[in-house]
Amino acid sequence: MSLFKVMIVDDDPSIVVALEFLMEQNGYEVQVARSGEEAIESIPKFQPHLILLDIMLPGIDGYEVCEILRLKPEWRDIRVVFLTAKGSEEDIARGLVLGADAYIVKPFTNQKVVETVNGLLGI
Repeated sequence: MSLFKVMIVDDDPSIVVALEFLMEQNGYEVQVARSGEEAIESIPKFQPHLILLDIMLPGIDGYEVCEILRLKPEWRDIRVVFLTAKGSEEDIARGLVLGADAYIVKPFTNQKVVETVNGLLGI
């Protein structure tokens, strides 16, 4: 079992399956949330070190999830990587201003995701 926990927050089943497999193959303990609300509910129990976060989610979107994370002192150290199809300069700037540690635009390569996650977790 990994020392690091990664939460995947995405409502696209094909993305979730691929990311879950990729993260587990790289030694991470993984939990999936399919909405912003589910992510917020799961964070206290799972205590992830890093969240791979889509922006376009049902209910609370990824931007709001990131804002909530950054407002709670006990969650401020959780690394946030936006993994989204929203790739305009404005989208990226907004994500980083809200406190994301990295921003990856879909479609992405597995190598890019693994390098980003490993880098943020100091591996």
